[in-house]
Amino acid sequence: MICYNPFWETLTRTGVTGYALVHKFNVSNGTLYRMRKNEPLSTVTINELCKILKCRVEDILLYVEEE
Repeated sequence: MICYNPFWETLTRTGVTGYALVHKFNVSNGTLYRMRKNEPLSTVTINELCKILKCRVEDILLYVEEE
């Protein structure tokens, strides 16, 4: 399962808020909702988040094996 916990930690570390993502960088509220629920995102979206936050993919998501 893909988990987006690293994304929320990266936001805190970089000082970027969810509000800024939506209003300054045009990230949809739906994207943030899907990330909160650990639902799938496209690689295009992940790429855009990496560009915005100047980070690596590992700073956005983590694969956790389901039991």
